[in-house]
Amino acid sequence: MRNGAKAALVGGVFAVMVGGAGYGAYNLVTAVTGGNTSGDEPGAVQSGPLTREEIRDTTRKFFAAWEKGDAAGAAALTNNEQAAQDALTGYRDDAHITEVKVTPGTANGASVPFSVKATVSYEGKSKSLSYKTGLTVVRGLTTGKPLVDWQPSVVHPDLEKGDTLVTGEASAPPVEAVDRNGTVLSAEKYPSLGPILDQLRKRYGDEAGGTPGIELAVRHENADVPDETLLTLDKGTPGKLQTTLSASVQAAAEKAVKKFAKSSVVAVKPSTGEVLAVANHGWGEFNAAFQGEVAPGSTMKIISAAMLIDNDVTSMNGPAPCPPTATWQSQTFKNLKGMTPNDNATLADSFARSCNTAFVKYADEVQVDSLTKEAQERFGLGRDDWKTGIASFDGSVPASGGPDTAANMLGQGQVQMSPLNIASVTATAKTGVFRQPVIVPQKLDDRELATARGLAPDTAAQLRQMMYRTATSATGTATRVMAGLGSDIGAKTGSAEVDGQATSNSWFTGYRGDIAAAAMTEEGGHGVDTAGPIVRDVLLAGG
Repeated sequence: MRNGAKAALVGGVFAVMVGGAGYGAYNLVTAVTGGNTSGDEPGAVQSGPLTREEIRDTTRKFFAAWEKGDAAGAAALTNNEQAAQDALTGYRDDAHITEVKVTPGTANGASVPFSVKATVSYEGKSKSLSYKTGLTVVRGLTTGKPLVDWQPSVVHPDLEKGDTLVTGEASAPPVEAVDRNGTVLSAEKYPSLGPILDQLRKRYGDEAGGTPGIELAVRHENADVPDETLLTLDKGTPGKLQTTLSASVQAAAEKAVKKFAKSSVVAVKPSTGEVLAVANHGWGEFNAAFQGEVAPGSTMKIISAAMLIDNDVTSMNGPAPCPPTATWQSQTFKNLKGMTPNDNATLADSFARSCNTAFVKYADEVQVDSLTKEAQERFGLGRDDWKTGIASFDGSVPASGGPDTAANMLGQGQVQMSPLNIASVTATAKTGVFRQPVIVPQKLDDRELATARGLAPDTAAQLRQMMYRTATSATGTATRVMAGLGSDIGAKTGSAEVDGQATSNSWFTGYRGDIAAAAMTEEGGHGVDTAGPIVRDVLLAGG
């Protein structure tokens, strides 16, 4: 084992113990140094807790060498000389950081916080850089000398093992994303689009025709991980990137999701598959609207109803009795509290009221993979072949046996969807044709879009009538949300129970003319309570 590795081991212990050093710390050093602690004998190795003077003097010398650009001198004061010298040399030569001024803060034992002010200069462009980080002083095992415990974060807090700092031409040109009518889409005006615009820049920056800027960035060891920009010296010239989004619908979606702690919504144009809006709130950088993988609850009954019709099990006006409970494979399923049983219900009746037991009763009349085939072949889901233009989840409807055969029909069990998936399901039900959703036009990169058979005209017509009834009838669960939206409408509500949550997730999907939308609110309760109002606002903005 190299000296640096040994020192790092001991240093890791002393970083915790120094400052409250006592008998325990002393005995630990004694154990690893052979008991020599006096340092008085010739060749003796100093041990024991670090003194304040040792910590102060070591950091002072290390900072002074760093400020002078003396990478070798600074590295000699660390317990991993080669790694430190490589990093500090790269700091100067690759990151082009000069005029370094380090200001130490108040030490906490052997840990010393400090701030850095410097200048980044590259090809005639300069900009000030400032940040805060810290280091820990340890005692070298073989030398006994106080040394800086070398970590990449000593140089910059965003650096991890294998990372480097570089200044130069940006990995991709900037883009100015515009909506379908040429309106500029900025992260400042549309916060949900921030992470999405970053993805679009990395994927389509070159195609958009811009020129790269100059930036200081963290370059990761894994080449597949994009550079992390720390400082922009020159923004470059942005290229114009056409998206399918609608600024007006996006604005409505942004406003709607902010009403709830964690929510997402997607709107698509059924006649083309174009995404009109995508908004998230409370998910940080995660695009839950496109990449969420959660149970969709009773919005799944759109696919389940289509499956029953296509397999000649029943039809819109055929029987679908709604008993209080239904048992399948020893698991008992119930309806929402307060639902009146109806032994004479049709599929349209049970769909509009979202009766769970009506669907469970038919679980023994279909194959284990019937729902999977319907989702894949008719609605284009679950085949991992969507190419929307950014990262997205394609839905998952596995052929699950046992109780999950029935649970899947209710959007529970093993089924997982995102709001994008359910918005696409609604769009397919509206037109009868599956059109893979896209957020940038296909012509931009000629990517191959997913295809599916779509629905038979009669099946699509029945789904539209059932969704219309759900949105307009006295017993329809979506009537309150969809009231006043016109005649060319349809909807389906849903709620999905999740282990560990006291309240179910709220789901709602609907269409109005040539716009379909789906929303999910975490722990939002019934579909009409939270997700429903989000969808209504988006549909209203769609014209």
